[in-house]
Amino acid sequence: MTPPDWRKLKSKTVLQTSIFRLRRDRVVNPRTQNELDTYVLECPDWINIIALTSDKKVVMVKQFRHGVGRVTLEIPGGVVDPGELPVDTAGRELLEETGYKAGEIIPIGVADSQPAYQDNRCHTFLATGAVKVADPDPDDGEDLEVELVELADIPAMIASGKINHGLIIAAFHWLHLWQEEKGG
Repeated sequence: MTPPDWRKLKSKTVLQTSIFRLRRDRVVNPRTQNELDTYVLECPDWINIIALTSDKKVVMVKQFRHGVGRVTLEIPGGVVDPGELPVDTAGRELLEETGYKAGEIIPIGVADSQPAYQDNRCHTFLATGAVKVADPDPDDGEDLEVELVELADIPAMIASGKINHGLIIAAFHWLHLWQEEKGG
C-alpha cells in the first residue's frame, strides 16, 4: 500500500510534560477529504535490556506501574536521553536499576512503541555476562526490586500472564529470533 497523503493543516502542542509532549494535528483524510484532529504523543526513544548472568538467569525488576495500578515484572529499561546512544542508555539503565553490569551489550531488535499515537521506538538489547557490581540507584520516581529468573521459565511466565508488558514480551521475541539466528 502506498502511504496516503494525510495533509497536515496545522499542529499544536496540547500538553508538555517531563516525559512526553501531546500534539494535536488537524489533518485531511485522503479518502474522504474530511478534516479531523489526530493526536500524537511525542516521546523519546526507549530501551529494554535482557541481562543474562553466566548461569542463564535473567536480571529482572518488579515495580509498581501507575497506568495499570499494580506491580509488574519487567526487564530493565528507560528513556534515551538527548544526545545519548541507545546502547549507552542500555548500560546506564541496567546499572542504575539493578546494580548489574554486562560483559557485552548487543542490539537485538527495534520496534515502534505504539504507532497509532506515539512517535518513538523501543530498542532492545541483550546483555551477556551480567554481574552485580553495585547496589541499584533508581531514579526518584522508581521503587524497584531486583529478581533473578531462569531464562527457561520466561515462556511459561509470559503464557501465564506473570509477564504481560507488551514491549517486554516483544523483547523476549527478539531474543528468541536472535538465538535462532545464532544457532541456539
